[in-house]
Amino acid sequence: MEIIKDLPEVFESFAEQRRNSFLAVKQIKDAGKPVIGSYCTYFPVELATAAGAAAVSLCSTSGETIPDAEKDLPPNLCPLIKSSYGFAITDKCPFFYFSDLVVGETTCDGKKKMYELMQDFKDVFVMELPQSQREAALALWKSEVIRLKEYLEEKFDVEITEEKLREACRLENEIRSAKKKLASVMRHDPAPVSGMDLFKVFYGSSFKFDREAIPGEIRAVAEKIEEEYASGKMLPKKPRIILTGCPIGGVTEKVIKAIEDNGGVIVAYESCSGAKSFDRNVDLEAEDIYEALSRRYLDIGCSVMTPDTNRFELLKSLIDEFKADGVVEMTLQACHTYNVESKSIERLIKGCGLPYMSVETDYSLADVGQLNTRIAAFVEML
Repeated sequence: MEIIKDLPEVFESFAEQRRNSFLAVKQIKDAGKPVIGSYCTYFPVELATAAGAAAVSLCSTSGETIPDAEKDLPPNLCPLIKSSYGFAITDKCPFFYFSDLVVGETTCDGKKKMYELMQDFKDVFVMELPQSQREAALALWKSEVIRLKEYLEEKFDVEITEEKLREACRLENEIRSAKKKLASVMRHDPAPVSGMDLFKVFYGSSFKFDREAIPGEIRAVAEKIEEEYASGKMLPKKPRIILTGCPIGGVTEKVIKAIEDNGGVIVAYESCSGAKSFDRNVDLEAEDIYEALSRRYLDIGCSVMTPDTNRFELLKSLIDEFKADGVVEMTLQACHTYNVESKSIERLIKGCGLPYMSVETDYSLADVGQLNTRIAAFVEML
């Protein structure tokens, strides 16, 4: 991507990436390249790259297909699960339609059972994710990573050599490091750009199939932001917010909008599209690359883990690094692990001396007015 002088156009190009990739995924299939779809940050994308496959995040950010999903699933289920299943059974997600394989993971009971239903019409490989980050859990997760590696080799008739895997790890490390560099621009106070613009780059880059190009494109955006900031282009000073909680994207961007329309600026995202996805790299110096890869993914801080120490530590480091004035947590209805853990997050944030706010929402727009009212009061308090 050629970085042009007008940064808003750069941000919009990333915002349009998901839609543009709807056509690109068909071209990839027509060229004979396998496509692997996934729903979760725990999916070790390096294995897909080493197998010569394209990896893509599947559709699960709209309420459009929830009525179709509720023909099979209970109405009081998490909207992310219902959206995922709805897009799958209606073939309204091109990424799912063209996927040769869907890799799932046992992050929650609802997704586990959804994958069972999904196996009726799609090849689904489910990884058994341990619910803790102890050494014994690492051994189990490593065995699951190797089991997936062997499955990919058999399904696609390829050999995933250690050399290919190390090269894939190097590339993904570069992508994560580039994202971390971009995130760091928000250390400036006042902030150089809006949190929404930053989110467009993080979210949009996950739909780019040319992974070799991603690090350079993201670093170029970061450098352009720094260049413009040095020339005096920045936002007015605003209360600095960290957004944490359930995955953000699609309709849940209403929370980002509510924060920034009401006077705040999001300076860091802890959630799946943000810091937790790029905070850690694979140790390329490790003798056992499969153990290093497994450790990198198992150490992701998520509410499914008990205790969720790594999430707590990441949040504290983000508060310090980005000089936050407050933390907003977005949880989805019926997402039990995040909703229960929100009490621990509240204690953590208040223990850091910062105001905390929790908002529970779903994939409708019915609560936009209420969100704006509550968040406006929170930002005003800051």
